[in-house]
Amino acid sequence: MNGVINVYKEAGYTSFVVVARLRKILNIKKIGHTGTLDPDAVGVLPVCIGNATKLVDLLTDSQKEYVAVMRLGMTTDTQDISGKLLSDSHEQSQDLSDSSIRQTIMEFVGDIMQVPPMYSALKVNGKKLYELAREGIEVERKSRKITIEEIEILDMDEDELNGLHNSLKEKITTAGEPDSYKAVKFRVLCSKGTYIRTLCHDIGKALGCGGCMQSLERTRVGRFSVEDSFTLDEIRALKEENALAGIVTPVDIILDKYPAVRVLPDGMKLLKNGNKLPFEMIKEYDPKQKGAGIGDGICRVYGSDEMFYGIYSADEQKKIMSVEKLFI
Repeated sequence: MNGVINVYKEAGYTSFVVVARLRKILNIKKIGHTGTLDPDAVGVLPVCIGNATKLVDLLTDSQKEYVAVMRLGMTTDTQDISGKLLSDSHEQSQDLSDSSIRQTIMEFVGDIMQVPPMYSALKVNGKKLYELAREGIEVERKSRKITIEEIEILDMDEDELNGLHNSLKEKITTAGEPDSYKAVKFRVLCSKGTYIRTLCHDIGKALGCGGCMQSLERTRVGRFSVEDSFTLDEIRALKEENALAGIVTPVDIILDKYPAVRVLPDGMKLLKNGNKLPFEMIKEYDPKQKGAGIGDGICRVYGSDEMFYGIYSADEQKKIMSVEKLFI
């Protein structure tokens, strides 16, 4: 079995655990996810199986969409509500107007610099930052450019936003009622490498009251959306019904943004060996088909047997194609 399954990661699981459980359900060794989600976060986690594991780096680079709830007036060491409470500016957050909050949030749209949080899986000298953080060690992190393409404010201070995590309620010792902290629910479309926890923290800092992330759902990774995702229990049930094929997206479909070409019978030996392919051994697909054509750039390459073999880089000047990734 080769392809990508759009898994809905539920709260309480690490991404690593999701992959381990899916490996057991599918009874497959080659498997990997395409972007870590925090244990408390939920949502889309595309998992590559079989030769599709070669896609991991490509899917990790995909644009992502999240829906988050930000709690204003408090900061924590993890930048979300699971962490240790560091500051409480409850009254100051209550003094902020909705318009000032909206204006400040929208200032984060575009290319911005972001410092990765200590509680993250990034490595420094071979050790993950969250491992250092748990030892009480904080190291300097370089800021990185990320892109916030869109932010849409969905809700502010509605009843459904007011339920704070019980463990955080116990940490708050101020006179203010925890459920009265200002909350903002928003959708964000962003580039790879964006930490929504840090975005919430930075927005709170810009507002002068502090902020942390209360909840997070990843609703899209590239072509994979939350509406088309499946929980581990649902995948297990489909496996028992021998119906898994319907939820596995083939590798060539994932790559359908690239033009498709077919290798003539005389070129099949070169194709199977991963050799360069002269243009005279290539036939364009039907021009009416999506992604047909050949020229400079990346192409999906099919054999005369109609099987998908991989992606090649085409050089119009040299009239030759060179292998980029094989999926055989």
